[in-house]
Amino acid sequence: MSQTIGEASKLSGVGIETIRYYEREGVVPRAGRSRSGRRVYNKMEIGRLRFVKRCRELGFSISDIKILLHLSNESAKKCDDVRAIGKKNLELVQNKITDLKRMQAALKELVASCDTGKNECPMLKDLFADQAG
Repeated sequence: MSQTIGEASKLSGVGIETIRYYEREGVVPRAGRSRSGRRVYNKMEIGRLRFVKRCRELGFSISDIKILLHLSNESAKKCDDVRAIGKKNLELVQNKITDLKRMQAALKELVASCDTGKNECPMLKDLFADQAG
C-alpha cells in the first residue's frame, strides 16, 4: 500500500522537508507519483527513510549514508567497508566528545568567575580578552 509524503513522514519519523531534501541529494530515490501528482511511498521506501534517520542520529554524513545504502543492496555485503565507515564515524564522535568536554571545562570556569564579579562581569571580560588573540 502506498503512503503520501505526510504519512511516510509520520511512519518514518523524518520530516517532510527532510524527505524532499534526501530526494534532491539522491539519498533516497525520488518518490513515485499518484494520478493526482502526489508523492507516494511504499513500505520499502519508508524503511529506507528510517534507516537514513537512524544513520543521521548516529552522526553519519550524507555521503557515508549513500555508501551504506549502496553496500546494503549488494549481494555480497561488504562488511569490511561498512566497518571502516563506522570506525571513521566513531572517531569523529570521539573527537566531538573531547571538544565538548574542553568547552564544558572552559564554560564552567567562566561561569564560576561570575561569582567573583562586582562592578564588571568577569565572564564578559574573559570572552572579550580571548578575541585579542
